[in-house]
Amino acid sequence: MESGTEQVDISRFDAAPERALAWHREGAGAVLATVVDTWGSAPRRTGAQLVVAGDGRMEGSVSGGCVEGAVIVEAQEALQTGRHKLLEFGVSDEDAFAAGLACGGTIRVLLEPVGKTLPEETLEALVLARSERRALAYEVNLPSGEGRLVNPASYPERMKTDRSGVEEDGETFVAVHNPPLRLIVVGAVHIAQALVPMARLAGYDPVLIEPRAAFGSAERFPGETIVDDWPDEAVEQLGLDGRTALVLLTHDPKLDDPALEAGLRGDCFYIGALGSSRTHGQRRQRMIGAGFSQEDIARIHGPVGLDIGAASPSEIAVSILAEMTAVLRGKAA
Repeated sequence: MESGTEQVDISRFDAAPERALAWHREGAGAVLATVVDTWGSAPRRTGAQLVVAGDGRMEGSVSGGCVEGAVIVEAQEALQTGRHKLLEFGVSDEDAFAAGLACGGTIRVLLEPVGKTLPEETLEALVLARSERRALAYEVNLPSGEGRLVNPASYPERMKTDRSGVEEDGETFVAVHNPPLRLIVVGAVHIAQALVPMARLAGYDPVLIEPRAAFGSAERFPGETIVDDWPDEAVEQLGLDGRTALVLLTHDPKLDDPALEAGLRGDCFYIGALGSSRTHGQRRQRMIGAGFSQEDIARIHGPVGLDIGAASPSEIAVSILAEMTAVLRGKAA
């Protein structure tokens, strides 16, 4: 990466490391704030991040707005001293409101000045790995503030469950940096027009596959990535991994089935296909004819989405995103 002002993909929900590196290289200075511990009803999960620039700019969140003001003040001081800080907010439901946590609970927040306790080269390596969809873990000693990137195999359970946190020694915090969630949608139909922006808000990088020009137009999906190749070729080009969800919405076997076969051969965590129970039964038979086992076919969620009585395209999109979330978090869908 070159020095100077850099473009950051602000569409990403968790772009704090990328923004911190960009602001540091602009010369504004940056402090990365990370939630390292939570108790009670803390509003953000462990690992949530906020980046604060020396000129007062901020991006991200560590508490949903409860204590951001105090964190910004402390971050400015950390930027001046060049030393890390470990902050704690909220103690009990009785006095949490005074500390800023109106909903109760307690959080601890680690402040790391970029270029000081968080070296620029470490942050650069993390940002590069994230851009290349490579998993990494960041391990930091809380008393000393010394951190390093480590092989994700060192923390298999944390990586699998996407759970950052403090180890049993009480001093080592591990931040999980899995590849960003990705949603591949086959079929630029009305449901996709609702599902894609919803998924983006939920932290997914969505990609649309649609070889039919009238459906996959920029007018219908402004600013979105649209691939106009045949679905199986597009899926092969994009690649599938354990952080990818594949949703088939065309209702046309000529388009859905090639992508579905690629999905069943891949490692995506979720496969959903639109259609009635009768349509799904026919789909299952076609997959058996294509040589897939019953175990393979059981990975397909069809009819797609949780059964919430959805009727409109937007409601169906909600049901799909809910089912994706349930599968991702290990809940019975």
